[in-house]
Amino acid sequence: MDTSFIAVRYAPGIVALSYFIASFASYVALDLAKRVRTPDRVVALGWWVGGSVAMGTGIWSMHFVGMLAISLPFAVGYGYAVTALSWVAAVAVSAIALYLASRNRLTLPRLAGGALAMGLGICAMHYTGMAAMDMAPGIQWSAGWVLASAGIAVAASAVALQIFFWLRRLSGNAEHWWQLVAALVMGAAICGMHYTGMAAASFPLDSVCLSADQLRGDSLGLLVSAATIVLLSLTMFTSMIDVRMQSKTAVLTASLQTANTELQHLAFRDALTGLPNRLLFDDRVAVAVERCSRDGSTLAVLFVDLDGFKPVNDSFGHGVGDLVLREMAQRIAGEARASDTVARVGGDEFVLLLEGKPDTAAAAQIAQRIIDALNQPFSAGDHDVRLSCSLGIAMYPSDGPREQLMAHADAAMYAAKRSGGSAYAFFEPHMNAGVREQIELQRDLRLALDRGELALHYQPKINSARGVITGVEALVRWQHPVRGMLSPGLFIPVAERFGLINALGNWVIEEACRQAHAWRDQGLQIRVAINLSVHQLRQEDLVPRIQRALQQHALDPALLIFEITESVAMEDTEGTLQTCERLGSIGVKLSIDDFGTGYSSLSYLRRLQVSQLKIDQSFVQDLEHSADARAIVEAVVQLAHALGLSVVAEGVETAAQRDVLTALHCDELQGYLYARPMTAMVMGDWAANIGRPQGLAFTESVFLEL
Repeated sequence: MDTSFIAVRYAPGIVALSYFIASFASYVALDLAKRVRTPDRVVALGWWVGGSVAMGTGIWSMHFVGMLAISLPFAVGYGYAVTALSWVAAVAVSAIALYLASRNRLTLPRLAGGALAMGLGICAMHYTGMAAMDMAPGIQWSAGWVLASAGIAVAASAVALQIFFWLRRLSGNAEHWWQLVAALVMGAAICGMHYTGMAAASFPLDSVCLSADQLRGDSLGLLVSAATIVLLSLTMFTSMIDVRMQSKTAVLTASLQTANTELQHLAFRDALTGLPNRLLFDDRVAVAVERCSRDGSTLAVLFVDLDGFKPVNDSFGHGVGDLVLREMAQRIAGEARASDTVARVGGDEFVLLLEGKPDTAAAAQIAQRIIDALNQPFSAGDHDVRLSCSLGIAMYPSDGPREQLMAHADAAMYAAKRSGGSAYAFFEPHMNAGVREQIELQRDLRLALDRGELALHYQPKINSARGVITGVEALVRWQHPVRGMLSPGLFIPVAERFGLINALGNWVIEEACRQAHAWRDQGLQIRVAINLSVHQLRQEDLVPRIQRALQQHALDPALLIFEITESVAMEDTEGTLQTCERLGSIGVKLSIDDFGTGYSSLSYLRRLQVSQLKIDQSFVQDLEHSADARAIVEAVVQLAHALGLSVVAEGVETAAQRDVLTALHCDELQGYLYARPMTAMVMGDWAANIGRPQGLAFTESVFLEL
């Protein structure tokens, strides 16, 4: 038997190409190892399947390019089925590698088992690929070299797995450079295994390839090398796009988390002081009460109200008032314990939640510390300020269920304030009478808005010179099913205290616009004045809501005039100014109510763009007997006319008051001398000269002069 074999030579260029493909496939494999670890299981599965195909095809392609580097004297070809089987083996090896790379840890059993499985799979791919050459006589194998190639395959697989996990520790440019170095090392290991396996094969001199007429070796090598480079390039490009998308997604996620954090801060924190607001405080009280119910412990709620804050705010301005509130908030928080919650729940109202089984002595001690701390003077801008506080305490569970704790602490605070202030008081049952009444009223008021128990009454305004009606003021009344007709002085404070004032104010605006539209259909164009509270002025949607009401009822904006009290106008000057500018932009008129009782700035009044001043009735009542009151009214009228504003005097009850105001050229008069507030139906008849008071001289026209 002839044992002479063909001398095998390798083309250096093609060997270099096979090394490039092996290194490229390794680089892509290292990149894909990061992709398969994405938290999205569907995306991870897609990368695992696609990556296995791309990586396996790269390894498989390297084998046939390496075969193309061999110089043999006969035409080489490969059988279809066995060649396909070798590709399946390469893909399976890649699938194992990427699966292990997706694990959180590389344990020793995983390393050993994975390296052995991958090494055997690479050998299977290589020797199956060789078996695809149907040689006669058959290839002669060297057992030593076969074992060496298998050892290299297993060792290379173990190194590859360790590199997969080692690269996780790196980031930035270092990761990219070491990934390139690792790919070159892995490519060399793959080539080493291939060419060691080729060294195990010997071809007899008279060898003939019986499969040469199937897949031609030269054509297959060139085709798979080109196709593999394209496939790996596309895979790498897709991976790069995925990295960029993940980076952008991470940035967007971080931005969203930041926005959510800011929104939570805005939703649960007081913007001025940074303390928790009423919403967050109520939530913490609910959680604390549940805990107390389980373990039988106690808690305390302290309600703090500043004594003398309003004069400071009115006298020194909104900016100084804000400084005062921030300082008071810091002092209260400074006296609280780490386990306590301090919140701001109103303009100058703060609350504390004391946990940790406090008794009355502990609550009293903290209350006194707060009183002492707030009583210390401090400088706010250019002003020296000294305030005190009144403080009420309610204990749980002795002072009632969770729903009543705030109200009971509030009632105790008012008891402390009535005793002279700068003191604290514990809740006692007799304090509950007023609290219970207010709670019942707010509950009934919520139902009244839905049941239609509210109604607007209208009090006319009369032109002092001609005696014609120039408009009406809308005043809300409540026909309580049990208590009868209730005045706004009784339920408006309840609405403000329990957060119903905006809903009530919105109803008034809607109903006034509806009634003005109805009067217009009757031939009466009556201007309606509507009072705005400070809470409504702070509504972001106030102006759009008014605009929608005007559009819905096809109403001329000039038929509405909104009255803002002087004290409200000065409470938040910049905010009020912006709201008034927006109201003026839609065409409605503005009036300053109770003028003369606050601390107005003339320059500020000019910026407000009001069209009317309304003299407080306290000055009107003293007109007949007080020269000072007459001088004040005269000065207000002259000032208003100099600014181009009209003047309304409210509370006119006597003919003498009417005569003085007419002599002082006050433009409009309003009061019981002419009419009490009346229903819309009576007001329509009254305005049409039906049932007018005797002695009131009307002109023929009772229509509004716009």
